[in-house]
Amino acid sequence: MIWLVLAIRPIDRVDWLLENLMVFLAMPYVIWRYRHSPLSNLAYVCLFVFGLLHIVGAHYTYSLVPIGYRLQLALGLDRNHYDRIVHFSFGLLVSIPALEAQSRVAVLKSWWSYMLPVAVTASFSAIFEIIEWIIALVVDPAAGNAYLGTQGDIWDAQKDMACAIVGAVIAMTYAHQADRRGRPMHKNRFAPGRETPD
Repeated sequence: MIWLVLAIRPIDRVDWLLENLMVFLAMPYVIWRYRHSPLSNLAYVCLFVFGLLHIVGAHYTYSLVPIGYRLQLALGLDRNHYDRIVHFSFGLLVSIPALEAQSRVAVLKSWWSYMLPVAVTASFSAIFEIIEWIIALVVDPAAGNAYLGTQGDIWDAQKDMACAIVGAVIAMTYAHQADRRGRPMHKNRFAPGRETPD
C-alpha cells in the first residue's frame, strides 16, 4: 500500500523505475521464501523497514529526500546523506535475514557464522553499485546522476559500500552477543543438536 502511494507522481519517473527494478526482482523471491521456508518476524520487520527507506528514496530520488535536507541543515553537512543512511540500513537490516537464511542451510561455528552475512552484504553492495552504474549508462544516461545520487562525489560508491559494511558488522556483533547470552535474535537460529557459536 505504501509503495503504491509513493508510486504516485514521483519527482523523477525514470529514476523511480530504475530504483524499483531491484524491488521488482526481489519481491517474488521474498514471497516464495515466505511460502516455502519462512523467516522469523524479526527478519521480515528488518526487510520491511529497509524496503520503506528505499521506496521513500525512490519517490524523491535519494539526493532530494526532505529528511536528508533537514539533517544536512541541522548537522551542517555538505550534502544530503539520505543515501548513506539507506546503505547503512542495508547492512544493518538485511544482514539479519541473511544470517537466518544461512543458518537454515549450514551451521558454521564461531565467528564464521557472523562473518558470512557481512561478506554477503559487502558483495551485494558492490554488485548493486556496478549494476546501478551500468543501468544508468544503458537505460538513460541523462538520468544517471539522479539515479546514482553521487551529488558530485567521485568516491560515492565506495562510501556507500563502506556504510553497508559498517551496518552489517554492527548487526552481526549484536547477533553474536545475543547468541552468547542464550537469547538469539530470531527463532530457528541453529539446527537442533548443533552447538551455538562461541
